[in-house]
Amino acid sequence: MIAVTLVAALGLSFTGTGVASAAPAAAAAPAPVTALATPITGTTENGGTFAGTFTPAKFASQNGNLVATGVLTGTLSDASGATVGTVTQNVTAPVTIAAATCQVLNLVLGPLHLDLLGLVVDLNQVHLVITAVQAAGNLLGNLLCAITHLLDGTPTAGGLAALLNAILALLGQL
Repeated sequence: MIAVTLVAALGLSFTGTGVASAAPAAAAAPAPVTALATPITGTTENGGTFAGTFTPAKFASQNGNLVATGVLTGTLSDASGATVGTVTQNVTAPVTIAAATCQVLNLVLGPLHLDLLGLVVDLNQVHLVITAVQAAGNLLGNLLCAITHLLDGTPTAGGLAALLNAILALLGQL
């Protein structure tokens, strides 16, 4: 449960176009952490279905992009629902960071008392919080998050892969 919570907190999601796009891994991957298994489903051109899980074992950088290498297991069924076969194979899949939020403004104004030539204005405490949500189609949220993190050091895919591999190693020891 801790591993699932950690992955949810990191906001990681695995993307791909289906079983046909999964490339076999070049080298043997370390043992996967089974608590991190991600459900994978898809359909075939003739109406069949695939249902299984992808369990990451290692993260790496390929051409500047973050990828996860792990074990894909599942069952392929035809259009009538009859099982055609099962799969257990090492694959490499691209990794994207899911929607994230960033704090744009957190303004707290204390109580205010104004007396302007007989016009009295009393204002209680005001707490204004503005957050931007990064996701596909959220143009303003993406722009504001990019601006707020303009001077931050952006981790490279290789640096992020090293961090994720360290987390996987720690989870494998549980």
